[in-house]
Amino acid sequence: MDEMRISEYLHSLEPDGSEFMESLRAFAKENDVPIVRRETESFLRTICVLKKPETILEIGTAIAYSTTVFAEYCDSVVTLENYEKRITLAKENIRALGNEDRITLISGDAGESLKGLSAEGRKFDMIFLDAAKGQYLTWLPDIKKLMKEGSVLIADNVLQDNTVMESRYTAARRDRTTHERMREFLYQIKHDPSLQTTIMPLGDGVSVSVMRKTAL
Repeated sequence: MDEMRISEYLHSLEPDGSEFMESLRAFAKENDVPIVRRETESFLRTICVLKKPETILEIGTAIAYSTTVFAEYCDSVVTLENYEKRITLAKENIRALGNEDRITLISGDAGESLKGLSAEGRKFDMIFLDAAKGQYLTWLPDIKKLMKEGSVLIADNVLQDNTVMESRYTAARRDRTTHERMREFLYQIKHDPSLQTTIMPLGDGVSVSVMRKTAL
């Protein structure tokens, strides 16, 4: 109960977004499209001001809500999406604000897209991971190839509505594999010597990993 009251209070402090962004939030709620929670959006904005990224990679575009947030702070945003219906909506929303010159949307399987970006030698100052939760662990090696010293990896929904720590036998059967893989992902980023990681109970759980200086 206390956590719910704190969450409601924090939500009450958040200023409303622009009319366009609020319309995207309303659409997402009505159509069950996953977008970042308000407190997570506030955190991402703060990190962008702090980090001042010149390049951002987003894995999981959906309807381009967080993509649009990133474009407010960065002139080069690359975003990956595999779901065709959402790609169409995302392109419309990117066009609506005239962000085509700032945002590059790559459609198709995220794993293949990550390998393609790595093959091009791309590096990003900030990477936001917000796609299929069961694939975070699979994608991690390729994501790390796209990072350099000081790059920040932010992963959303890592606590899975605070159920990720539950026994596999108390979780719904459909969620068990995802939970197991998410726990392994969290273990990996916390124990990887090349990453400095913190995990926060913000929104649905957010992890932040910074690429350490490459060992000589």
